[in-house]
Amino acid sequence: MTEQVMAAIDGSKYSEGVSGYAAWASVALSAPLTFLHVNDNHPQTAEADLSGNIGLGAREHLLEELSELEEKRAKVAQEQGRLMLKAAKERAVEDGVAEPATRQRNGTLVETLEELQDEIRLLVMGKRGEMAHQDGDHLGTNLERVVRTLHRPILMVPEAYKKPEKVMLAFDGSKTTRKGVEMLAKSPLFDGIPVHVVIVGAETGDNRSQLDWALKTLRDAGHEAEGAIRAGEVEATLRGYQEEQAIDLLVMGAYGHSRIRHLLVGSTTTEMLRKATNPVLLLR
Repeated sequence: MTEQVMAAIDGSKYSEGVSGYAAWASVALSAPLTFLHVNDNHPQTAEADLSGNIGLGAREHLLEELSELEEKRAKVAQEQGRLMLKAAKERAVEDGVAEPATRQRNGTLVETLEELQDEIRLLVMGKRGEMAHQDGDHLGTNLERVVRTLHRPILMVPEAYKKPEKVMLAFDGSKTTRKGVEMLAKSPLFDGIPVHVVIVGAETGDNRSQLDWALKTLRDAGHEAEGAIRAGEVEATLRGYQEEQAIDLLVMGAYGHSRIRHLLVGSTTTEMLRKATNPVLLLR
C-alpha cells in the first residue's frame, strides 16, 4: 500500500497550518496527500439518568427526542467535516498538490490513525484540537496519545504555515537520533534547507566524534550542515540556539532515556512542544 502524507484536520485554528505544511511535505516528498477528519461520536460529558423521575410514556417520548437530536447532531458534524475537507483539498491544489484525497471517519482520532498507520509516511497534526484548552502553553491530549501510539514520523505544526528555511536536529548520538541524521540526509523533504545539529552536553571527545559523524553524513549527501555542542539545561539551550540561528523547524526523537528524548514522561521535551511556535518533527 502506498505510503502517504496524512493530515488530521478539525475545526480548530490549527487546521490552516496543518493544510499548509501537509501540502509542502507532499510536494517535497512526491508523496500522495490525504486529509483526514474524524467525527468523535463519544459523548463529551455523562448524561444524567432522569428515567426514575418521569412516567413511562413521557420517558419513551423523551428517549425518542434524544435519539432524533443525536442523529441531527451527527449529520451536522458530518456535513461540517465534509466542508472542512473540501476547503483543505482546494487549498492543497492551489499549493501544487496534484490530486489530494479526503477521508471522513467516525470514532476516535487515535484509534483511526492506529488503524491507518501502515499507509502513513508522515502524519501532520496541529498542536491542539478544537476541543482542547486554548492556552498557548497547553498541549492537546490527542497529540500526546497519538505520539505514544503511532510508530510513524509526526509533524506537529503551529497555526500558520511558513516554508521552513533552517532545520535543527537535537542530537545525542542515540540510535533514534542517528537514524534521524540518516533520514535527514536522504529525505527530499529537506533538500536545499541548511541543517544544524546540536548536542547539549560537555565538549568531550565522544560528543565531538558523534557530531563529526553527523555533519559528515549530511554533507556527503549534499546538505549544508553546521554543528554545535552547547552546555546547559536542555530545553533552554535548544531554545536559545533556535532563536539565535532563526531555526524554523525542529527535529527530535520521540522516545528514549536521554535528556533530549524524554518525551511526555519528564519535562524537557514536553516543555519544548508546549512552548513551540515553530513546527516540530518527532521521529520514532
